[in-house]
Amino acid sequence: MPIETALHLTGSPADSKDDAEFAAVPFGGDLTVDLPLPVPVPALLAHHDAKGEAGEIVEVPVTHGDVVRRVLLYGVGDRSAAALRKAGAAVARRAKGRRALELTLPRGAGDEGWTALLEGALLACYTFRIGAERSKAVGEIRVLGPEQADLSLRRAEVKAHATALTRDLANTPASEKNPEWLAERAVEVAARSGLTSRVWVPEELAAGGFGGILAVGRGSASPPRLIELSYVPEDPDGTHVVLVGKGITFDSGGLSLKPTEGMKFMKTDMAGGAVVISVLGALRDLGVRARVTGLVAAAENMPSGSAQRPGDVIRHYGGKTVEVLNTDAEGRLVLADALAYAHEVLQPDTVIDLATLTGAISIALGRDLGAVFSAHDDLVAELTSAGAASGDPLWRMPLIDEYRPALNSSVADLANIDAEGKYGGGAITAALFLREFTGGRRWAHLDIAGVARSAADDGVYTKGATGFGTRLLLEWLA
Repeated sequence: MPIETALHLTGSPADSKDDAEFAAVPFGGDLTVDLPLPVPVPALLAHHDAKGEAGEIVEVPVTHGDVVRRVLLYGVGDRSAAALRKAGAAVARRAKGRRALELTLPRGAGDEGWTALLEGALLACYTFRIGAERSKAVGEIRVLGPEQADLSLRRAEVKAHATALTRDLANTPASEKNPEWLAERAVEVAARSGLTSRVWVPEELAAGGFGGILAVGRGSASPPRLIELSYVPEDPDGTHVVLVGKGITFDSGGLSLKPTEGMKFMKTDMAGGAVVISVLGALRDLGVRARVTGLVAAAENMPSGSAQRPGDVIRHYGGKTVEVLNTDAEGRLVLADALAYAHEVLQPDTVIDLATLTGAISIALGRDLGAVFSAHDDLVAELTSAGAASGDPLWRMPLIDEYRPALNSSVADLANIDAEGKYGGGAITAALFLREFTGGRRWAHLDIAGVARSAADDGVYTKGATGFGTRLLLEWLA
């Protein structure tokens, strides 16, 4: 469900109306708190041993007529985007369930810092629940700051609402979400965002030679789709970017069946595809000048009498053949078709794919860092910089050419896994597999398997899908 908290710029701190249950005021560094509190502010902060660190909050009850109002002194740390994003999330969480929060912007943070603060506050207000609400986010956040902060507020809204859409799509149970459902949602996004859309149904996929998407979807009663969204700006800068997302709406592993524990959260295995849909939907509002095409390869990976089998050989878009040695390595099979189509037909300047691709990357990097694989140093630098600025951090992983023999097959051009386990590095060999279908274009692969889900409400995250990659790509494109 979308973020329901309203965000308004209401004026400078002098315009405070004192009718919000919570009022949040920044402190730390050279910021001074000019409020009539029951205890002198320096003594109050000393009593709480408050240092002004990001996310730190000192709550002070004050009387206002016959009611008690609460002032939240919130720490801003070094006033970096990361610190202010954390601070905004902490303040919004503290005001949970209240009607209104009055939030004073920290002086000197600038557009980037204010955007991060408000973005963090909105993201912490995200909820997803089927059934009765247990508790609601704060209903309204009134922002006290200069008039020029309105641009920061609008950017924060666009990025936060795009991330919320990614989370909604990924959190939706697979009992409702199949490839057709995902395509319908993408078409709706296109209609309200000035995009053109095309959805390839199975007959068109077969005629076009998309053997990977068809093979993965064979075992399901819900047929696969290829979703294509196109954004053409009014004032283009001449570049064309293609974003490719893995859209496995549920991954049972196919005949190479996962254990129950490994299957519980596989409704989010289309998180990369959700990012692509949400990012395309936000480009017009951010004034992105690059032409952008989004491809989502959507299928449900299920076991049945019609499912693909280990040992099958499939022919991908463009003609390359692949021996399927493990049907649970299916994400790379659908992405391969989309990448080959992007190379041969769309001919972009840059291709980026996102996928919850390998469990191996979670072991390598844990749950806080996404992985970027690319042979293009400039692209890696751009993406890691955007990740740091947006709060979706990336770590570069190597493409080791010496591991390429792991994908050799005696009967096809490639195998989809290292059958002998000789090389290890499962995330690396998966990236090497994808590289085979990029035609040598400027390309990066983002493996977001470790960061696509959160196990708890924490900071800007709510338990469930995180939307990782949405803000990163919007930062990079904008």
